[in-house]
Amino acid sequence: MGSAITKIVFQPPDATYTKDPNLIWLHTSEHEVIPAFFIDKDAKFTVLFSHGNAEDLGMIIQYFREVSHILEVNIFAYEYTGYGMSTGEPHEQAIYADIEAAFKYLRDIIGIPWTEVVLWGRSIGSGPSINLATKTAVRALVLQSPMLSIFRVAVHSRITLPGDMFPNVDRIGQVCCPVYIVHGTKDEIIPISHTEDLVKNCRQGIAYPPFIVENGGHNNLEIIARHSFYDNFLKFLQWVEKQEISEDLKQQAEESQL
Repeated sequence: MGSAITKIVFQPPDATYTKDPNLIWLHTSEHEVIPAFFIDKDAKFTVLFSHGNAEDLGMIIQYFREVSHILEVNIFAYEYTGYGMSTGEPHEQAIYADIEAAFKYLRDIIGIPWTEVVLWGRSIGSGPSINLATKTAVRALVLQSPMLSIFRVAVHSRITLPGDMFPNVDRIGQVCCPVYIVHGTKDEIIPISHTEDLVKNCRQGIAYPPFIVENGGHNNLEIIARHSFYDNFLKFLQWVEKQEISEDLKQQAEESQL
């Protein structure tokens, strides 16, 4: 049953890229090999991006060349196990191992401290992003069209059912860094109520005002909101830079599980 659900949940497209020599190859704790790319602008913050479900790195690299310029950030994007040119088959624990491998590469190889890492998870990418933020300190967390959990996308439930995946609603309360969420009012895949409940479940004082995109769907927020999408993102990053790092976040850094 679990394997059948996994195959329904994860929808990797046919690979849209090849083994480009500029790709970075990461080895995960699940013994898989996944590619990543790094856009280095020598910026203050580095965004660690977790992409949506039916896409791979080839679909987003050009977009992030533009985003890195607009937001004045470095971008590190990694592939999921079983997607693109990665090895293996996708499953929940593999995705967690993927983002951990990406974070460790940023920290240990490139040398970027956690105080300069901003996680950005889009759609299903909210799962690994939130999970990582519960295990180690990062400077901030951005969630775009996030979900409460996989099962809750299809079924309204007040509790996490057995076999559910990416239980974000149960984990968001463990996140210590500032959280900024963007969601569309007409999201046809993940209802905006998921963002409303995630905000309610954040620790007191860490949720930055969410950006709600009127008439925004699941995959078109940047198009519908246009400049406002990036303006609000920039304002959040500028706000984060001015904030003192909380004692809770400092303690989490000392107690990091990675």
